[in-house]
Amino acid sequence: MKQKKSASILKKFLLFNLTVFSILGLFTIIYLEAIQPTLVSDRSTNHKIVINNTKENLERLNIDYTKKGIREFLLSTRFLFQSLDRVQFYDLLGNLIGDTNILDLDQSVFSRSEIIFEEILGEDAITPEIEDRLEEEEKDEIKDIILNKYDEEIMTLTDDEKNNFIVSTLSKIKFKEREIGYIVVSEQANDIITAVKERKAFIIRTMIAVAIVILIFSLFLNKYILKPIGQLVKFSDAIKKKSNHNLDMKKIFIRDDEIGKLTLSIDEMTKELQQRTNRAETFSNDLAHEIRNPLASLKSASELLDKTTEKNDSEKLLKIINHDVERIERLITDYSQMLKDEASLSREKMSKINLIEIINSVVEDFKQDLVNQNKDIKIIVSDVVKSKEGYFILGIGNRLEQVIANLLDNSISFSQESQKIEIKIEETSNNLVMTIKDEGPGFSEASPQKIFKRFYSNRPKSFGKHSGLGLNIVKNIVQLHKGTIAASNRLNTKGAQVEVLLPKFS
Repeated sequence: MKQKKSASILKKFLLFNLTVFSILGLFTIIYLEAIQPTLVSDRSTNHKIVINNTKENLERLNIDYTKKGIREFLLSTRFLFQSLDRVQFYDLLGNLIGDTNILDLDQSVFSRSEIIFEEILGEDAITPEIEDRLEEEEKDEIKDIILNKYDEEIMTLTDDEKNNFIVSTLSKIKFKEREIGYIVVSEQANDIITAVKERKAFIIRTMIAVAIVILIFSLFLNKYILKPIGQLVKFSDAIKKKSNHNLDMKKIFIRDDEIGKLTLSIDEMTKELQQRTNRAETFSNDLAHEIRNPLASLKSASELLDKTTEKNDSEKLLKIINHDVERIERLITDYSQMLKDEASLSREKMSKINLIEIINSVVEDFKQDLVNQNKDIKIIVSDVVKSKEGYFILGIGNRLEQVIANLLDNSISFSQESQKIEIKIEETSNNLVMTIKDEGPGFSEASPQKIFKRFYSNRPKSFGKHSGLGLNIVKNIVQLHKGTIAASNRLNTKGAQVEVLLPKFS
């Protein structure tokens, strides 16, 4: 079955942003569509207040709802309509009977002379020519609405004519529950169009800016995060497939951010796994080689045992057989324990440890064992630089105990009665140095570092009791703690010494 190709993070990121952007755009369109009606509704609310005040004044003054009566009313109460562009009055048939535009055309109404004011109240104040011109300018839209569309509710009308936006409110006029006509309040509302345009422009600019930011962030995300991650994926795939194709990872390795740290961590982990694989393979080969020798000896001894008739010869052959069996058993046991230790070392966590306390604890156990075995070997612990707070390192307690125990066991195996073993701890600026000295024969090897190799053993008398893995395990544990270990013969005196250097806890 063909595996479905997964989308990249960049595509998912862009798709997510596109979805969010589309949803925001939809809500933006809905919002923009609602702006103008909302502003018109607010303006119409003010109109309704004027309409109600006008109705109250008409009823209170008992105005005759005719052209003459409305004209006199408009002239006497023009202060009511100063903030409005136009107020019109219609009869029940939709005919115009009053218009505040008359006040604008008849400039004499604004004269302070009382005589002129009395004259404009007459029938001839507004000439027939003026009225005819107003009626010609008035369209039939209001009349059509009154006769065909009005449904007893206050109506709000808009008109976008000659670059002017007009908001009008139409309402029926009743005197004592009797319908007498209609009133239309109109106002030029270009500021509404301006406000809508400004908000649209602001939102469009904002969305363009957000789109540019998303685009820039996407490019940054792709270049500095997604591409390096893609290279890491190729790098890990190449390792998994054991490909010889080399990837250029130098630019990622030198980065100081999380990507660089992740790359280094993966590289170190990969190298560690490769080292473990190589060690396991080498261990297996070495183990097979080490077992082959005692098996060959065991086979030869068993064949001779069948042919010999002498009791002394039989006892010697049985000792050889027993010795070889012990050797094989020790090799298998120690090898198995070493594999368990390596697996557990990778899972255990390091903590702050006082090294002198661990040394004292292990030494006390060995002293008791020496007493039980009736051996006169002294173990002395001394520190050159006295520390009131202790000697602290970052490590695994039981593994450090294993290091000290193996080194002490190694020194005891070469020590004679009445000899002593000294453990000394020194402190430098960055490290702690632990030295274990004995008074045994010392190392016969030209290079004492050989003792840390796997299956190396220089103890022919106790061949079956030592597998040659103990000191190799010690070296691995010390290296796990970022330390070093070295062996040498003592200067100017007989004996050997092993020096362990471990980083101080800071």
